[in-house]
Amino acid sequence: MPVTVLLPGVLRAIADGQAKLEVQAPAPATLADVLDAVSERYPALGRRLRDESRGLRRYVNFYVDGEECRYLGGADAPVAADAEIQVIPSVAGG
Repeated sequence: MPVTVLLPGVLRAIADGQAKLEVQAPAPATLADVLDAVSERYPALGRRLRDESRGLRRYVNFYVDGEECRYLGGADAPVAADAEIQVIPSVAGG
């Protein structure tokens, strides 16, 4: 099933400059399944999104159709066909 992943400018360089990735995920799918598909195509991007144990990195926020994934089950958040996943890195400093 098709899923769209929207990338911020800071991550586009490791995804061939693309702002939007169209990936195929199994049905039914979870956020982890979508990230597996992204990682398969762009391994360096996958390493920026998940840690060594394949957990979601704490400083990266994922929104599935506008809902923060941590409220939907984290990596186990369900993803529907034609869903849009937005990746937003945390910003800190001062």
